[in-house]
Amino acid sequence: MASGKIASWAHGEEFVGEDSLFEADGVLERARERGSELGIAPVLPGAGAMIRVLAAAVDARSAVEIGTGAGVASLYLLSGMNPAGVLTTIDPETENQRAARAAFTEAGIRPARARTIAGSPREVIGRLTDHAYDLVSFSADAPHAQALLEHARRLLRPGGVLVILNALYHDRVADPAARDAPTQEVRALLRAVAEAEDLVPALVPSGDGVLAAVLRP
Repeated sequence: MASGKIASWAHGEEFVGEDSLFEADGVLERARERGSELGIAPVLPGAGAMIRVLAAAVDARSAVEIGTGAGVASLYLLSGMNPAGVLTTIDPETENQRAARAAFTEAGIRPARARTIAGSPREVIGRLTDHAYDLVSFSADAPHAQALLEHARRLLRPGGVLVILNALYHDRVADPAARDAPTQEVRALLRAVAEAEDLVPALVPSGDGVLAAVLRP
């Protein structure tokens, strides 16, 4: 990447200050620290700001997040959603969700607004109601990502937003020399979104890449 592009990317990452999102200082910083202790790489600030904007753009009242982590992306989503909106966040690791709930409490998020479910994402998401959600989010490198994409299309209401994080997969997606299986799977997922006739997509390089798509009405 050219030096000018690197500087522009860095500027975009820092453009929205994290401390301005919540009344309590350092909420996201401490959530990131918990994530580091758990071996989780939290969403970067630029990607967080992007998903916050997307949640606000659709005035999201109901959203699904697959992969709670330590709650960093969850906090960004909740800060952009309608004040009465409810986030359903799914993770197979109870320890991750314990860390996320600590972050929600520090941020002053009412318990009723963050519905945490521990379990297999594919099993849990399969029980959620069709066309009932304004936004669905998951990571491009999540297990069974292609299946999650199909579930997301089922869950979204017309005009709802699909958000796929880590869509550039550590800058490997754009590197023609990267031919490993995980990178190939992420590329296949991105192609599936780009070729879906019912989705209007855009890929932006914020964070580790955010692929957003609107479900056509």
